[in-house]
Amino acid sequence: MVTLQTADNVLKSFYLNAVTDALNMQANPLLTQFQRTSANVVGKDVKKAIRYSICGGIGAGTETGELPSASDSEYLQFTSTLKNLYGTIEISDKAIRASGSNEGSFVNLLNEEMQSLIKSASFNFGRMLFGDGTGKIATVSAVDGNVVKVDSVAGFVEGMRISFCNYSGAEYSSAKNRKVTMVDRVQKVIRFDGTGITSSDVPVGAFVCIAGSTGNELTGLAALFSENEIYGVDRTYSVMKPYMVDEVGDISESAIQTAIDTIEEQSGGKVNFIVCSWGVRRALLEYYKQNQTQLATMEIEGGFKAISFNGIPVVADRFCPAGTMYLLNTNDFKIHQLCDWQWLEGEDGKILKQVPGKPVYTATLVKYADLMCENPSGQGMLSGITEA
Repeated sequence: MVTLQTADNVLKSFYLNAVTDALNMQANPLLTQFQRTSANVVGKDVKKAIRYSICGGIGAGTETGELPSASDSEYLQFTSTLKNLYGTIEISDKAIRASGSNEGSFVNLLNEEMQSLIKSASFNFGRMLFGDGTGKIATVSAVDGNVVKVDSVAGFVEGMRISFCNYSGAEYSSAKNRKVTMVDRVQKVIRFDGTGITSSDVPVGAFVCIAGSTGNELTGLAALFSENEIYGVDRTYSVMKPYMVDEVGDISESAIQTAIDTIEEQSGGKVNFIVCSWGVRRALLEYYKQNQTQLATMEIEGGFKAISFNGIPVVADRFCPAGTMYLLNTNDFKIHQLCDWQWLEGEDGKILKQVPGKPVYTATLVKYADLMCENPSGQGMLSGITEA
């Protein structure tokens, strides 16, 4: 007989490990490259001392001369607040009772909810990896009632809830917590529910953000390659300055190799992963095709396929900005977490809780974490690449 207690036990004992593995290792090829650690987590923050100088004390001399003098290593204090990441499933009381005498039906019900959760979480966490932590996913180009034209629809999917925000992240009161009902990826248009809005409600140039997530998302690549300070440190230090080239134009092996060589020369690190937009990957393949060369393929962690650029995996990601290629040393990145995914439990130890006033039960996965790069100067970005 299936009961709420049975469902609680199954979610704890079986589904937690399966969902955790799926979110960590199968959600996104870039995400699988980052090590997860609880080190350097202090209270609600991540605090890590980063050395940006050498200690000295190395040199050559005579048999009777003075020994080299050592100097103190200098450090920067990186600080970031752990982000609160949630994933919620919802099961109606009717569905539980309908499958109460049929364990197979109940398992199918949970499987469907778990797959929906994994799909939604994979989409949003993949998007966060390329964001700047603000929750911004697009900029408004035109407003017409319940239809808004935006500069990019890559971060939208039907069913997600959005708000319209100004530059400082404050939500416009007349256009908050709206459900996306349609995404036109050709015209770059989205439709949402509720009352229509005008340009006086939401002006052109406003941001579209995930409802409730403004300023609370992972510190992604957009933040790393911006001009703003990051991890509480400004960009005056050379270790804080990643390699960036704008207006690349046509992609070539020389442009990529020059970037890799420069990054490795300046940072002392090693580029081991390349991620780009779909159009950039097509342009790269076309370049080699014209030169009658075929790039090899390789399999990377998580079972993902990639093409090989001189032994470095190249993957395309739907959330990577158009015309952009990131050249990364993934060993410099860590996902600092208070713990891995866990079910949010009530005081009674149960994870399935009834929604007040509704015949519905919910369970919520939670993780407190943030992404931190220990060596921004070891990363590179090529933008303005002509896509194919």
